[in-house]
Amino acid sequence: MATNVVFEILYKEYYVRVYGLCRRLLNSTSQAEDATQETFMRAYRQFKRYKQDQPFWHWIAAIASHYCVDLLRQRSRTPQFFGGEAQELDLVESADVGVLDTLIEAEDAGAVNAAIASLDDKYRVPLVLAYFNESSYDEIAKTLSISRNHVGVLLLRAKQQLRTTLGQDPGGDA
Repeated sequence: MATNVVFEILYKEYYVRVYGLCRRLLNSTSQAEDATQETFMRAYRQFKRYKQDQPFWHWIAAIASHYCVDLLRQRSRTPQFFGGEAQELDLVESADVGVLDTLIEAEDAGAVNAAIASLDDKYRVPLVLAYFNESSYDEIAKTLSISRNHVGVLLLRAKQQLRTTLGQDPGGDA
């Protein structure tokens, strides 16, 4: 019974953050809602495994990230016959925006949102995991089943594409 109460409190506290992470990863409002619910269902079923010496956010974000990456892999194998829904990532509303502040200061927040949303999944996913989920290169590598060095390459290319899309000098470092 106490577990249910604790989990309900955590659900209310972290729902918005988990939803934001799922929406950025999936680039779809409806899929993000489903993914958020599935994340919390999985977390509830595995709650006995949660180690209370680590922050709850890291644990639930790992569950959400893995689930969303699995969905993206499935989506990439499924033929798409029409475009996905247009999305705005609400970059400005994120509590973890600090790393991309330079881009936001130099550009309209809507343009930054659109630029991130326009990135191919292989670049957008590690970017979101690194800057919004604050995952380390090792965590991203594990989540995406790629090498740590490849994570660095994907992030570099993502930042270069953002600079190009936003009309900034592609030679600098973000």
